[in-house]
Amino acid sequence: MYVAVAGNIGAGKSSLTRILAEYFGWGPFFESVDDNPYLADFYADMPRWSFNLQVYFLSSRFRHQKDIEREPISVVQDRSIYEDVEIFARNLHYMGLMDSRDYENYAALFAIMTAYLRPPDLLVYLRASVPTLVRQIQSRGRDFENGIRLDYLERLNGLYEDWIERYPHPKMVIETDTLDFVNEPEDRFQILSRVESRLYGLFPEPAASGAEMGKGDQG
Repeated sequence: MYVAVAGNIGAGKSSLTRILAEYFGWGPFFESVDDNPYLADFYADMPRWSFNLQVYFLSSRFRHQKDIEREPISVVQDRSIYEDVEIFARNLHYMGLMDSRDYENYAALFAIMTAYLRPPDLLVYLRASVPTLVRQIQSRGRDFENGIRLDYLERLNGLYEDWIERYPHPKMVIETDTLDFVNEPEDRFQILSRVESRLYGLFPEPAASGAEMGKGDQG
């Protein structure tokens, strides 16, 4: 079993990855943040370091993907490789922080690399509003994240919504604004139950209706 947790900066991906790994006995694969040699420079000067940062993330996640495919046990991954090109590199290009030559080079490299990978059995997308993201970013106190702008997070959210609508493989959308799955056992159990029922078919979830169609579980 291979599950990936997707979501904007501060959505709670690492926390949920840890929770899922502990509950199901899966091997966790976390995004490289603390040892990322470009992240602090990127937030200080985005145009200069955007291409370097994205190539580092792509390389790191491709290596993770190959490790995942060799694992003899089920795994859960903190952020999928698809978010690199669909969200972050695309946003940098839209903002003029990555020029067209670098973006096209990056997108071509991404297409070649991902052609050799299998998609997750389930993608869990953590949907969060900007106020929720800001509150959670501030609570973890990473110095290099102090310069993240609200409009940057808002644009990323828009790209996530566009991508998750088009994502063609099994997915689950979790609204996190009213949940605290880190500190509240009931909220944590709710998410674990949804993931378990989706993966193992214990209790099928009700179908979305009306305006909710296309925003719930699909795949």
